Amino acid sequence: MPKESFLVNRIKSVGFAFKGAILLIRTEASIKIQVFIAIVMTAAGFYFDISSTEWILQIFAIAIVLGIEGMNTAVEKIADYIQPEFDVKIGFIKDISAGAVMLVSIASAIIGLIIYVPKIL
Repeated sequence: MPKESFLVNRIKSVGFAFKGAILLIRTEASIKIQVFIAIVMTAAGFYFDISSTEWILQIFAIAIVLGIEGMNTAVEKIADYIQPEFDVKIGFIKDISAGAVMLVSIASAIIGLIIYVPKIL
């Protein structure tokens, strides 16, 4: 059986990643809320005509929150698979993962405030 080309492997990888992103959005309530907030903030960016630098910061903030939320979901799914029953150590791992989401969410909210409060006032 011939080895698949580098390009074919990359295309398949992108397909798997796209499938994962769709699964994440379809199955996780927290991601649905965050995607909604991302859409609202993107609309606000157009409405307030934010600068290129502000767009870069906003896009980065949205991407990091969604990405870390995806990783948090993966950690939770793996932890539940490994130990379906309550376990203090698994709870500790899941709490740390959720804490990471909270930290980037707070930082992203601060970025949003820095961008939009002056424009609103």
